Amino acid sequence: MDTNDAHQQTPLGRVLALIMIGCGFLAMGIAFMLLNEQDVSASAQDFSTVPVQVDFPAPELSLTTLEGEPVSLSDYLGSVVLVNLWATWCPPCREEMPTLQAFYEDYKSEGVVLIAIDQGETSQLVNPFVQEFGLEFPVWLDPASTAGYVFKTMNLPSSYVIDRTGQVRLMWIGGIAKKNLEKYVPEVIME
Repeated sequence: MDTNDAHQQTPLGRVLALIMIGCGFLAMGIAFMLLNEQDVSASAQDFSTVPVQVDFPAPELSLTTLEGEPVSLSDYLGSVVLVNLWATWCPPCREEMPTLQAFYEDYKSEGVVLIAIDQGETSQLVNPFVQEFGLEFPVWLDPASTAGYVFKTMNLPSSYVIDRTGQVRLMWIGGIAKKNLEKYVPEVIME
């Protein structure tokens, strides 16, 4: 009978051992999160994604402004264009809008155009957002999310810097911090 008891207890013992190991990992995870809580909140406030340097022709893209006027990226050949793909429901998009507005104000006199392309929403949703943030740069509507398709991204926010000749030179996937805008974009402006 001792052998049968041992066989019956082995699966139960294994289950209990796995539960104990799992609880140990859970406790370590909670302790790690509590100890690093300050680091997490700091990184959430400094969402400084570094751009990737790229070199490809800007895609053909024709959409409409908030007022319903037709526009195209090719209309801006000769300017440095920062294209930002975003949506009103996207928290990092909301966080970066004041930074983008400040950058636009600082560099528009140097031939920089910032174009914010809303992905998948209507003017009824976008207009209040533009007013809330006091956005002065062009805002385009993209109800079919065509920009995400031609720039080959599904991530929001995503941003691209197009040089004066129409080449995409920088690409951000994620929120943009002012320090990285000022570190990388002026090089493209000065060319």
